[in-house]
Amino acid sequence: MSTLETAPNINVPFFWPVAVATTMAEQGLELVARNVKFLDEELRVHGGIRPALATAHRVRLKLRTLDLCDYSAAQARGIPTLVDAPYAGHTSMIADYHEGQSLMQVLRHGGVGPLYLTDWHAATPDMKDLEVDQYLAELLACIDDLGGRVHLVGLCQGGWMSAMLAARYPDKVASLVLAGSPIDTHAGNGPLVKMVRQSPIGFYQDLVDSGGGLMLGKYMLAGWKNMHPEQHYVQDHIDLYEHIDDPAWLAKTEAFERWYENPLDLPGRWYVQVIDQLFKRNLLAKGEYVALGRKLDLRAITCPLYLLAGEGDDITAHEQVFAAATLMGTPRAKVCKRIVPGGHVGLFMGARNLREVWPEIAAWIVAQAQHA
Repeated sequence: MSTLETAPNINVPFFWPVAVATTMAEQGLELVARNVKFLDEELRVHGGIRPALATAHRVRLKLRTLDLCDYSAAQARGIPTLVDAPYAGHTSMIADYHEGQSLMQVLRHGGVGPLYLTDWHAATPDMKDLEVDQYLAELLACIDDLGGRVHLVGLCQGGWMSAMLAARYPDKVASLVLAGSPIDTHAGNGPLVKMVRQSPIGFYQDLVDSGGGLMLGKYMLAGWKNMHPEQHYVQDHIDLYEHIDDPAWLAKTEAFERWYENPLDLPGRWYVQVIDQLFKRNLLAKGEYVALGRKLDLRAITCPLYLLAGEGDDITAHEQVFAAATLMGTPRAKVCKRIVPGGHVGLFMGARNLREVWPEIAAWIVAQAQHA
C-alpha cells in the first residue's frame, strides 16, 4: 500500500484538527498549546463555572426570594444565629466561599449555636416588581420559623436589611453584627458615594428598563469592574496567562471567579427603590424610611452591636458602618467597633480576617447568647 493511500485526506474537515496538531508537534510550538490552554481557562473563569455553597447543609425553608440554609452543628442549642448575606448582585457564596475559607465554617467552629444562612435567589421576570418590603417579610418569616428571636449577622447589603428588621421588630433581635454595611450612605467620600450622587435616578431606571424590568447582573458586574478597569480588563488576564501552568494558583482563581463572574439579576423595582431611598435620599439614617407599614427609627435598636469595617473598603466606607453606633439606641458600652486592613470582599472572604477577626466575632456572639 502506498504512502498516498494511508495518509489522511486533509481535504475532509474532520481531519483538520489532527493535521494542525501534528504540525504543531512537529514544529515544537509549545507556545501555541499554552495559548489554547489559556483561552480554555479564560472561558472557565469568566462565567463557565457555576457558583456553589462550599459546606454541606440542609435547606430548612424554600421561599420565593431565598432558601434558608441550616449549617447547625449536631446538638446545637440556644438562640439561633442568622447570617443575612448580601443581595446586591452576587450569590450567598460570599459567606460560604471555599472549604477552609468559609465564614459559616468559622462561626460553627467558634461555638455559635444553631446557625443559618440566607441564600438569595436570582430574580426572574415575574419578580421584577418586588420591593424591599417583600424581602423583609420573608426574612421575618425565617426568624419566626427559627423561634422568633435570633442573633443577626448582616453582611454588606444584608446589614442594612438586618438593621431595618431590627428597627421594625427590636424584640426579635438578640444581637446585631454589621460587617461592611452602609447604614449612613452619605458618610465618607468613597467612589460609590460619588457615583450615586452624580448619576440621575433616570440612569438607573433606564438600566432596569433595558433589562425588561430587572437589574441584570451582567450590568452590575461591568460597573464593579469599571471601578478598577486596569485590574479587571488587563492585569487579571496577564496574571492568568503567567500562572496557566500553576495548578494551585488556578484552583484559587477558579474558586473566586466561580463567585465573582456569576452575578444575580435583581428586581428592577427593588433596585431603583434602594438607589433612590437609601443611597440618594439616605432615608434610613434620617429616620424617614417606611418598612412594612411603619417609619423606622434606628434608635429602637438597643441590643448589643458589633461593627466591622475595612480600612480600604471602596464600596462601603468605614464611616458608613460606624455611623450605626450613634444612630442606633444601643448603649455605648454594648457597642464593639473594629476596623481591619483591606477592602470590601476581604471582610467576608479574606483568609486573614476569617482566621483572626471572625473567630472573635463568633466568641462575641456566644457571649451575648449567654446573657440574652
